[in-house]
Amino acid sequence: MAADVETVVVGAGVVGLSIARALSYAGRQVLMLERHDVVGSETSSRNSEVIHAGLYYPPGSLRAKLCVEGKHQLYAFCAANGIRHRRCGKLLVATAADQTAKLEAIARNARANGVDDLVPLTPAEAKRLEPEVACVAALLSPSTGIVDSHGLMLALEGHAEARGAQIVLRSEVTRIDVAESGLFTVEVGGEARIGCESLVIAAGLHASKLAAMLGFPGSYRPPSTYYAKGQYYALSGRSPFQRHIYPMPQGAWLGLHATVDIAGRCKFGPDMAWTADIDYSFEPERLGPFLDAIRSYYPGLAAERLHPDYTGVRPKLYREGEPVPDFAIHGPSEHGHEGLVMLFGIESPGLTAALAIGDHVAKLLGGRG
Repeated sequence: MAADVETVVVGAGVVGLSIARALSYAGRQVLMLERHDVVGSETSSRNSEVIHAGLYYPPGSLRAKLCVEGKHQLYAFCAANGIRHRRCGKLLVATAADQTAKLEAIARNARANGVDDLVPLTPAEAKRLEPEVACVAALLSPSTGIVDSHGLMLALEGHAEARGAQIVLRSEVTRIDVAESGLFTVEVGGEARIGCESLVIAAGLHASKLAAMLGFPGSYRPPSTYYAKGQYYALSGRSPFQRHIYPMPQGAWLGLHATVDIAGRCKFGPDMAWTADIDYSFEPERLGPFLDAIRSYYPGLAAERLHPDYTGVRPKLYREGEPVPDFAIHGPSEHGHEGLVMLFGIESPGLTAALAIGDHVAKLLGGRG
């Protein structure tokens, strides 16, 4: 059986679009399949839109490497393509004396990741920058920013299509097979079958389910994906902050932070609750702990100014209480199938790292085509 197309990319979120762009720029023939009727309608459009600096992630990890590389690429890409963005900076705040050691540890970790622009602040210095903030110490991260994620995805889509990539919406993958010859067959909607030489699964919340359709040589098994839901509240009226405000992280969760979006609107979130299903409903009963968390660094919050904004669900590779793993980007050396790359657990800082992830996947597939 001959291939119908050289490379199929499943999933047209910001990461899938970046991969399609990188592969098309490398001269590959690319077909993207997206189950929804618009690109990036799941994790990519239900997040904080923050451009992360690379402060938290373990040195040497894919998260750290791709975040720092991707940050620089993203700022340049936005500037070159007229995508709305702002290098607004953020304050990472310790709100109690027993948090200052953690703040210092984050500063050391950031330096190990190549982030050398952090500025330690006293409470008075933090107050001069952000009069509404309450803290006992802070770090200023000048290279943290905000981006219009929808504008970014439209630009990535345009770049890929300009190089010949095709994006087909409303195309849910219902089966994947691999032949002895190494060719992949992707079934769409239970009917159409597409043969390809190379396959990239960048399906976010659905990646593990799709990977389970394939058989693998040896002992390899694709990782399981678990779901964590987060809620965002918007603040009516003028934003109290000019910069993002982040409390101390708790594991992989960066805390219930304040962000200032591209229009200058302030919003808070996400909180985090494990869920068995992909569920975007709002749960107002979680507001009490939400308010307590915000008031730890913004004591002047008036609850009546908050209103529900949106929710998001993130793909996690761990369950509550388990160690937090790195991004999982599995190529032939992990699973044994030439021409196959699968991405699991690409959550924060996936938006920041997207362009670097695209380049990384293109290199993994560099031996074919």
